Amino acid sequence: MKKYIASWLLFIGLISVCIPAHLQAQDITTNQYIAQADQHDTNEASQDHILHTEVSAEHETEHHHAPTWLVIPFVVLLLMIATGPLFYESFWHHNYPKIAVGLAVLVVLYYLFVLGNVHNPVHALAEYVQFISLLASLFIASGGILINVDKKSTPLANVLLLLTGALISNLIGTTGASMLLIRPFIRLNKNNIQAYHIIFFIFMVSNIGGSLTPIGDPPLFLGFLKGVPFFWTLAHNWPAWILALIILAVLFYFVDRKFGSNGDGVVLEEQTQYSNKISLKGTKNFLWLLVIIISVFLDPNVLEWVPAIHYDGQKFSFLREAIMLSVAYFSYKFADQEALSGNEFNFEPIREVAFIFIGIFGTMMPALELVGAFAQSEEGSALITHNTLYWGTGILSGFLDNAPTYLNFLAAAMASQGADINIIHEVKDFALNNYINSAFELMAISIASVFFGAMTYIGNGPNFMVKSIAEQSGIKMPSFFGYILRFSIPILLPILFITWLVFFAFV
Repeated sequence: MKKYIASWLLFIGLISVCIPAHLQAQDITTNQYIAQADQHDTNEASQDHILHTEVSAEHETEHHHAPTWLVIPFVVLLLMIATGPLFYESFWHHNYPKIAVGLAVLVVLYYLFVLGNVHNPVHALAEYVQFISLLASLFIASGGILINVDKKSTPLANVLLLLTGALISNLIGTTGASMLLIRPFIRLNKNNIQAYHIIFFIFMVSNIGGSLTPIGDPPLFLGFLKGVPFFWTLAHNWPAWILALIILAVLFYFVDRKFGSNGDGVVLEEQTQYSNKISLKGTKNFLWLLVIIISVFLDPNVLEWVPAIHYDGQKFSFLREAIMLSVAYFSYKFADQEALSGNEFNFEPIREVAFIFIGIFGTMMPALELVGAFAQSEEGSALITHNTLYWGTGILSGFLDNAPTYLNFLAAAMASQGADINIIHEVKDFALNNYINSAFELMAISIASVFFGAMTYIGNGPNFMVKSIAEQSGIKMPSFFGYILRFSIPILLPILFITWLVFFAFV
């Protein structure tokens, strides 16, 4: 019964957000134009910027807005992701690719042939290709690296591994760190692995850990591509990063002390001799990971010489994605077979993520559009503060994927001060606090998008992959709502609230 109630609350919550957005959508263009014109009409140089806004306004009018009811396929997909593995597991397992793709196609066809809007589907496709290229290449390259930790499983050893993963996630991304360390973490606790081990791993390594660099998490990377300086995240996010990880590490330590010694694993561990050594196989795949990380920076919007696909006044990357997918192929083809075997490597986790997120990227367009429209409207702009940005970005990041949510709220925050997210130097000025409290607002958006990505399995790409690998290893993971009700709300939400109290509430 609780699961059905939660399902309806999710549905009602999403609709309640989107309805006012639809009612305000007509005023967006006018309000943006007036706000920008009022701010810049005193100097002659601003005329080019106003002209750019006017052109954008006319262009936006051509991209007809989605009706509110078009969020229904997205809500249906979320509910099926939540209830499928629990109530109709066999049907869901065999048909989720068809369901996800089918719902996405319905929404895309409506955009193309009813709204006459090619802009949004093309952008969603580009974002999906970028997303899946990075995840697939990191997943496959890290799958060829076998890490064996010959050490007794203790709460302290587990905490150290989780904190190490959180640190590494800033160097190779939350996806890379998750895929590199989830299997060693499971093997370390093989005698008594439980769901809470995996959930804390998702909290610390797959999400919060990657808060310090643009490489760490997809939303921060998108911010970097838009113009946020590379070291901005390190300078602004580290206090919240440390606070959240310390709280989670302490909580995990005591939870693991209480529950980690249960079961028959105790006897096995006492009889085993440990060398306390860490061994590696497939180390050449670290070079493939390095190629992936370097290729991340080959963005035509940052480096003019990088070739790009020009469409709709924007430049879309393809060289970076070609490199990543090539690395995925060659890193698997030439991988150490013993490492692949030791990791029990297969493509099911990335297959599941690929299909599920086709559905998410395809169906979430109306939801993002309507929410973003309200945030940028006159009424919505009046509500924009660092507090509303923190909770708004955060809550939606848990259900709409944190990367596009980050961009929508950053665009709204900038528009409320007459700035344009598509102008790189204005994004940089916004990050450097050259607008009113703008650096603080960006800090709220950045921290919320990364931290709240851990609230659900779909908040961040690695979450679903870690869940899938754990289930293939025989670990019984909680359902979509079970994850939220048993772990996110009682454990993660108080930490997110404490983070808000310490860094945002009283500033």
